[in-house]
Amino acid sequence: MSPWPEGARRARAGAVRTYGDQIVDIYTLANVNGIEVRIMTYGAAIVSLKTPDRAGHTANIVLGFDTLAPYLAGVPYLGATVGRYANRIAAGRFSLEGRTYQLPCNDGSSSLHGGVRGFDKRIWKADPVSAGDARAVHFTYVSPAGEEGYPGELTAQVTYRLANDDTLSIVYEATTTAATPVNLVNHAYFNLTGGLQRPITDHVLMIDADRFTPVDASLIPTGELRGVAGTAFDFRSPRVVGGRIGDADEQLKLGRGYDHNWVLNKPAPHALALAAVLEDPGSGRVLEVRTTQPGLQFYSGNHLDGKPAGPGSAFAYRTGLCLETQHFPDSPNHPAFPSTILRPGETYSEETVLAFRTVK
Repeated sequence: MSPWPEGARRARAGAVRTYGDQIVDIYTLANVNGIEVRIMTYGAAIVSLKTPDRAGHTANIVLGFDTLAPYLAGVPYLGATVGRYANRIAAGRFSLEGRTYQLPCNDGSSSLHGGVRGFDKRIWKADPVSAGDARAVHFTYVSPAGEEGYPGELTAQVTYRLANDDTLSIVYEATTTAATPVNLVNHAYFNLTGGLQRPITDHVLMIDADRFTPVDASLIPTGELRGVAGTAFDFRSPRVVGGRIGDADEQLKLGRGYDHNWVLNKPAPHALALAAVLEDPGSGRVLEVRTTQPGLQFYSGNHLDGKPAGPGSAFAYRTGLCLETQHFPDSPNHPAFPSTILRPGETYSEETVLAFRTVK
């Protein structure tokens, strides 16, 4: 009997090897309605995600490459599982239990997405798992104490589960041997048109959030939770992404567009609740995002520049957007933010569900 359950097919990711001469595998999950997701062991990253449009034509809706080389060349976090701490930590520094920790600063004066070699640049162990009528792959990475400056050995697990109700759930779990900040995120760039060189500024977006966290010049939260009412950050009702992206707003200038954390309206802490709805009017594709996380980073692809970073296609300005469900940036330095500290004996547990449908 094959060790690979039907719908969880494994394939090699080309002939390119990674750090330590390790082979990269790609796992394919497919459901009965034609949705297909491919996930590789390098970065536990979504390589492609195919869904049908309103006419039933299937196309890829996330930015990704057909070969491994562009990922190794430094293309920014496409589809990857980001950690140990996603987003920014100011000055790469935090204090915990009477000790100050210094992380590498890989984004100006900040540590971004886990540092120089975060979880997006590591090889994860993959195991197909049984999940009822769904197809699933379970990824594990053990981050040793001191890696990228973080305390404690962290065992991180991510499970991707594609169901026949057209949902892709991403479940994160982690345990640690010492107190440490943890913030695990998927960094997929979405483009629901199915044409990955088309701009995302015509997409229509709703974010269920009354507030966001404004930032300083280093894109570090100031600590304020600012109301979105009457601003370009008000997506409580569906709005075109590009409608106010060019407003003379200091926050938009600092982010070069949208690159901010929204404080999600939650019926209860850690409830799995609707966070955002994204629609492409042209194709009719709709993506609903539900999460247990308290925040959502909406990034409008402001730093995509079309420059090749190795073999394969490069992606032009604002041809992908991210909806990163997360804890708030720089939380270890903001005691008023929801805590991101995981301690021995505890289990970090978060879930994000991507639901796909079409409208006429």
